[in-house]
Amino acid sequence: MKPRVRFAPSPTGFLHVGSARTALFNWLYARATGGSYILRIEDTDQERNRPELTEQLLEELDWLGLDWDEGPIYQSEKLERHREVVQTFLENGFAYLCDDENREVEGTGLTEGLAVRFRMPQNKTISFNDLVRGEVVFNTDDLEDFVIWRSNGSPMFLLANAVDDADMGITHAIRGEDLLSGVPKVLLLLDAMGAQHPIYAHLPLLVNEQRKKLSKRRDDVAVGDYREKGFLPEAMVNYLALLGWGPPDGVEIRSLAEIVEIFSIEDVNKAAAFFDIQKFEHINSSYLRNLSKEDFMERVEPWIGGETSWPKENFDPEKFSIMADLIQEKLRTLSDTPRFVDFLFLDTPEIDENSWKKTMKDPQTVDTLLGYVAGSFEDCAWETDVLKHLVTKAGEKVDLKLGKAQAPLRVAVTGRTVGPPLFETMACCMTREEVLKRISDTRKSL
Repeated sequence: MKPRVRFAPSPTGFLHVGSARTALFNWLYARATGGSYILRIEDTDQERNRPELTEQLLEELDWLGLDWDEGPIYQSEKLERHREVVQTFLENGFAYLCDDENREVEGTGLTEGLAVRFRMPQNKTISFNDLVRGEVVFNTDDLEDFVIWRSNGSPMFLLANAVDDADMGITHAIRGEDLLSGVPKVLLLLDAMGAQHPIYAHLPLLVNEQRKKLSKRRDDVAVGDYREKGFLPEAMVNYLALLGWGPPDGVEIRSLAEIVEIFSIEDVNKAAAFFDIQKFEHINSSYLRNLSKEDFMERVEPWIGGETSWPKENFDPEKFSIMADLIQEKLRTLSDTPRFVDFLFLDTPEIDENSWKKTMKDPQTVDTLLGYVAGSFEDCAWETDVLKHLVTKAGEKVDLKLGKAQAPLRVAVTGRTVGPPLFETMACCMTREEVLKRISDTRKSL
């Protein structure tokens, strides 16, 4: 029988990077084994569910390229099936009615205003083999009777989860480690239904640099946030695949199709996985560098064509196209783009305070240096190599090598110490008059 896996999110919040990793590993397992990947929306919590979050979730899965074979299947549409199973449990003595003080109430039929608890058998060992964690053992004496049906007439998560997995023929349940403690209860429910157990694989927790579980209160954890910051979807799925799993050949940056070819759920590590934003940015920058010019221009458009720091009428598409060739290899994310080019479309550059303090510590030397630069720029050939040579010569006059000499000039022209190649930018995208005016303005501000 071919594997059948599912990703089953609840539409009660944004798509967490941990949930996206779970979706990805299920997708990878299905694609690697020729199985089916099913999307099930667990929307039984009517008080917290928000339809717009479901649409956002579907859009972000589509953005990541994680297409599903069946679904989306909405759990709320299975309410009568869930009710039927609970009713059977009551009739067979596997469960009992209880009031709001958890006292058992006589009866074998679902009753409005009463909840239903599953009766925990005594002194029973429950064990299963987890593909990631190995053998896991629980004793029912350490567990208590648990609610499977709310007094408001809706199923609890564990009940709906077990019933839907059984009815959908799920063979493998690949999910987060935080759900491990619920497995013995699910297995008891499946046994009471006479249903087969799925094979479990519990993925390691994602932690931050303090090795604490990722939290929306402390960390950036929403897939949508990274999308808005300009991370590419192919970079994100590549990085998520590395959180708990690693390619046997050690080559980490590779296409999703290549990952499918070598992915094995048995190779997932049970140790917590560090969500390293610097590594993520490194992977993303690699994908950015490899984009074709046409693809890059299309993807960067929202960051230069939307709300920007420069007046829209100042933007020059031809100039930006030239700049794209200079900055693409330097970007970590698409959202870095505006700060690499904004000075071209502003009448005066926005001066970064730290950059100014760093490069203008010796005002007299800087003024002398910029004076030499301005004088040599007055009537020279406006070409990259010529400008570089003249700044080198100006630096020698004040005992500065090119790296130190160009720093204050860069801040004068662009406003920052970090940016696109300076001499190419001036020669190809700025006029002599613009550069000289900015040098003059800077000298006046020293």
